[in-house]
Amino acid sequence: MRAIAARLRRSPSTVSREFRRNANSAGQYRATTAHTLAYGRASRPKAAKLVLNVALRTLVEQDLAKKYSPEQIAGRLRVKFPDRPEMWVSTETIYQSLYVQSRGALRRDLTACLRTGRAIRRPWRKVGQRKNRIPNMINIAERPAEADDRAVPDHWEGDLIIGKANLSAIGTLVERTTGYAMLVHLPDGYKPEQVRHALAAKIQTLPDALRRSLTWDQGPEMGQWEHVRVAADIEIFFCDPHSPWQRATNENTNRLLRQYFPKGTDLSVHSAKHLDWVADELNDRPRKRLGFYKPIERIGDLLWR
Repeated sequence: MRAIAARLRRSPSTVSREFRRNANSAGQYRATTAHTLAYGRASRPKAAKLVLNVALRTLVEQDLAKKYSPEQIAGRLRVKFPDRPEMWVSTETIYQSLYVQSRGALRRDLTACLRTGRAIRRPWRKVGQRKNRIPNMINIAERPAEADDRAVPDHWEGDLIIGKANLSAIGTLVERTTGYAMLVHLPDGYKPEQVRHALAAKIQTLPDALRRSLTWDQGPEMGQWEHVRVAADIEIFFCDPHSPWQRATNENTNRLLRQYFPKGTDLSVHSAKHLDWVADELNDRPRKRLGFYKPIERIGDLLWR
């Protein structure tokens, strides 16, 4: 094996695995036979193991009926049949045979025997626990202290409001001190590259003096936030997961916007002109926290300071 591996410039373990995989019962290896076997294994779609092996499927169904978990079943099969790999099955194969229709070798009603009892499989990881959603993000803890109490203007908060079936969205921006709002038109969706261009273009309509920082949640739509930071010349910070109070001004603004854009409606039907009209109407409302001045009046004070 080592001599062959040295001539082929491959690892000895690679040669050993190839031999075990494709040699016949007499220990003979033929390249043409090996190629045929490899081609068959690579063919798609492949029949599920629990479809082909009736004895194995029966054992798995019996153990599921006893309320064994798929992991316990897979482990027990290896203990019970240590020398018979054909009677082994992985935990994931059992789950797929229960939940994936195209691989449904097991009776669907056996999902009730699982500890969750769910008829539909769900990911165990919460949204905020997904890894690498925002590359190189800067946490809100590093945001300048001046932005925390709204004493210093020009710090913004942003988010999306989502439409029917999560298929459409509108970007929202609000200045923390004045409550002045702007809406970002996203007619083609809210993937990172779409949000990147639309958000940068909207922020660029602001005077340079009004662009100190932007705080956003950890939504995947901001996956290209570094491009926005450079293009719009604004610092961007991200809230902690499940912490909407860290963008309280924006959350309140989004609630007001639902008067114009009800939940469960298609948001892609609204034109950029209509979004600007809605923002203008919202900015023309007197606010109690502003002493019943309007956001448009307060933002005007900043422009002429």
